[in-house]
Amino acid sequence: MGKQPNEILSEGRSLLDPVLVPQGFSFVDGPSGKGSGGPFASATYVNGDRKLELHYRHSLGLVTYHFGEESLDHESYMRSALGAPGGNRYPDFSDDPLDAFRDLAYDLQTFAGAFLNGEYEEFVRCVKASTAWKQTPGFARLP
Repeated sequence: MGKQPNEILSEGRSLLDPVLVPQGFSFVDGPSGKGSGGPFASATYVNGDRKLELHYRHSLGLVTYHFGEESLDHESYMRSALGAPGGNRYPDFSDDPLDAFRDLAYDLQTFAGAFLNGEYEEFVRCVKASTAWKQTPGFARLP
């Protein structure tokens, strides 16, 4: 039997801590257990009014940034920060569950400055850009 989600999340933490802890974030365990979709685990990194929410079930799934009253999922944040071609590494498609944490750590360190140590207004610009993109009709979203 494979590792439990809380074990993988703990191992993933060892990959994210070097990026987040020096920026003033603290790790907080979240709910874990077994739901209708199977075992799950969650956690949050917190630094004042900034929170990075992580959920693991079968793989690292929901990654959400919260800054003040605003929030943004990882994919939307990367799209608003980088544009359509991206360059971000997470989400990925790997058989190694820790690759998702490695890729998220890369994205955080390389592209998430507005969240890690930027001004609130800079993060809000990403939220607004993401909202505008999501309101664009389907074919108009194509590059």
